[in-house]
This record gives sequence, structure tokens and C-alpha cells, in this order.
Amino acid sequence: MSDPLFGVHATALSLGRQRMDVLASNLANADTPRYLAKDIDFERALAAQTAVADAGRLQTSSPLHLATAAEGGGPEQVWRTPLQPSADGNTVDAQVEQAAFADAAMRYQASLNFLDGRVRSLLTAITGQGA
Repeated sequence: MSDPLFGVHATALSLGRQRMDVLASNLANADTPRYLAKDIDFERALAAQTAVADAGRLQTSSPLHLATAAEGGGPEQVWRTPLQPSADGNTVDAQVEQAAFADAAMRYQASLNFLDGRVRSLLTAITGQGA
């Protein structure tokens, strides 16, 4: 189930930001020996997050309680399969990471644009005039 006002885009923003963090970490460690490139399977993580929302979240009585993995532990990271192994064991391919980051950033911006349009339409409905 998705948010009744914003659909799946609120979850997509959170997951997109987390994926860009992972990809940026890969790029930052491109010269680190034995560093293994990681990624997040965005589609699978998004499906898992929306499935958790469908099933209902666990109720906690304190903000100090730990979140379950599906609620806030973050999406599962997967190791990227290197296209060309390096001598030092590093599996980061800067061109692949840059392309993946650009794709993730574009998807993130699309979700932001959708949410911006949704908020503007809600403001119009509330105030009766364009924002």
C-alpha cells in the first residue's frame, strides 16, 4: 500500500537517497584496495517497503524502540559483479557507478517533481487559488 496522498513516491525518495549514498560511497572508494562495490536493488527494495506498508507496521510505544529491518533498518545491499577485475581486488568501475548514480538522480528528481505537483494541487484545493 502506498501513502494515500503521495503514493509510492515518498518511499521512492527515501530509497533513492539511500541508493545514491551507496553509489557515492563506491565512487569515493574507487582507489581503495579490496573495496567491493555495492548497490541496492531499487525495484526489489521498493516492492518490499510497499509490501510492509500493506501488511501494517509494528506499533511501538516509544521512539527509542528499534525499527525492524523493513521499517528502518535500510534496504538490503547487494555486491556489484565487476565487469573487469582489478589487480588490487577493488570491484568499483567508475563509469558504471557514474551511470548508475545519474540514473538514480534522474529517478529521484522525477519523484520530487511528482510530489511538488501534488503539494501544489493540494494547496490549490485548500486555498482555492494557484500557488
